[in-house]
Amino acid sequence: MDDVMIVGAGPVGLMLAGELALAGLRPIVLEKRPEPSELPKANGLGGQIVELLDHRGLLERLSEGSAFAGRPPGFPFGGVPLRFAGHDDMPLRLLLIQQPRLEGLLAERAEQLGAEIRRGCEVTGLAQDAEGVTLELSTGRTRARYVVGCDGGHSTVRALAGIGFPGTTDDEVLRLGHFAGDVPGPFEDLPVEGLRPGWNRTPTGRLLLTSLQSGVLIAGVRERGAPPDGPVTMEDFRAAVRRVIGADLPLGEPIWLSSTVAQARLAERYRAGRVFLAGDAAHLFPAGGSALNVGMTEAANLAWKLAAVLRGRVPAGLLDTYEGERRPMAGRALAQTRAQVALERAPGEDGAALRALLGELFAYEQPLRHLAALLHGSDTRYPPEGERAHPLTGRFVSDLRLSTAGGERRVAELMRAGRPVLLDLRDGPGEALTGPHDGTGPDRPGGGWIDVVRARCAEPPADVLLIRPDGYVAWAGTDGLAEATREWFGTEALAVRATPA
Repeated sequence: MDDVMIVGAGPVGLMLAGELALAGLRPIVLEKRPEPSELPKANGLGGQIVELLDHRGLLERLSEGSAFAGRPPGFPFGGVPLRFAGHDDMPLRLLLIQQPRLEGLLAERAEQLGAEIRRGCEVTGLAQDAEGVTLELSTGRTRARYVVGCDGGHSTVRALAGIGFPGTTDDEVLRLGHFAGDVPGPFEDLPVEGLRPGWNRTPTGRLLLTSLQSGVLIAGVRERGAPPDGPVTMEDFRAAVRRVIGADLPLGEPIWLSSTVAQARLAERYRAGRVFLAGDAAHLFPAGGSALNVGMTEAANLAWKLAAVLRGRVPAGLLDTYEGERRPMAGRALAQTRAQVALERAPGEDGAALRALLGELFAYEQPLRHLAALLHGSDTRYPPEGERAHPLTGRFVSDLRLSTAGGERRVAELMRAGRPVLLDLRDGPGEALTGPHDGTGPDRPGGGWIDVVRARCAEPPADVLLIRPDGYVAWAGTDGLAEATREWFGTEALAVRATPA
């Protein structure tokens, strides 16, 4: 019997496969498509997933050839622009990368680490017992101890596991296309007055004009109505443009056309026995920009816990924390994307006045910073255990600049191996959390799997940080540290002797 079967080879499933393989497992990914998709369904990543990819040493490679990587000068929120210029420490980070390239690099990484991707395998049945899960496939039958459904909004795994997916379906259809050409201009030469890059509002709908790479125009048309019965054609797209702006628009040759109807849904559960959900199988957001951030960070959260349980390091009860931590995060993302849709759609002069007034409010630093954290996914924390929990417990670790005996390092560089890290930041003599350490490689107390590093940094946020493989702080400070390491990682950081810093 295999350890973990992942259904779906999109970014979430491939991220999960890579994380499991990094932890020493050999996951199998089942994908019903015979070949990787070349459709640019998503054009980038935003939020904490960008920092997590940095933790794994993937960010530099993914950023190669990217139109943008880093902290953006601004970002739209429900039709109201957020302007971050002059605020260099805003948390939101973006990486513009089209989905086919993202999937290709994640698949390559997962396979290099030992994962297997089986394409042309469609799940048709599912049954589970106390020992594992049996999947009926279009190619036969297979069995695994755990199954994770990363198979999208129409998830077969979710349906077969009997997990409800309540929510709403939009009454508008979005036709989206990529065309060979740049954003048309100058706009005064077009047959319609007032068009500009971004979303353009008319009484009958909205028109999007933008470009994320030279020579490729992205155009979208949103209007009330049902999606087309079959694939979107160029004639369909042009007709939709005419209905919304009352004129034709020079678009260029189509590269890719699609249509979608937005949904707002959250799975009733993230787990049914030995079956888990992640990504769009667990949630659908009505506004863009959050789905991959939430889904891929879900994959990182679940992977290390599955690996720790399967390798006998911790009791199976640790898996219960996956839903307890991640479903509220998805609920938060669902709420803010619903709010964006309501704000963006508010009609007429009343809607325009609301957006204008909120634009003035969002120019102030405090609400601007709050919205940036909301979009980034860092405005909430995992529930800390115990009343003594430090304020950093349950939050994603900051990328501190560290001085060690082995040289200058960042926290992100300590996380490459995907293991827990115990970072000792005490300045001066004190009890060592492990034996002598030179800063060039990790120590592991008691033969455990926690990497222990002693370092110094300017204004340390706590004496000691116990960092989970997914980048979140499991515990901060020294009081209660032994209990926290036992609870989360099944081992203990032992204070063995006094040592100089």
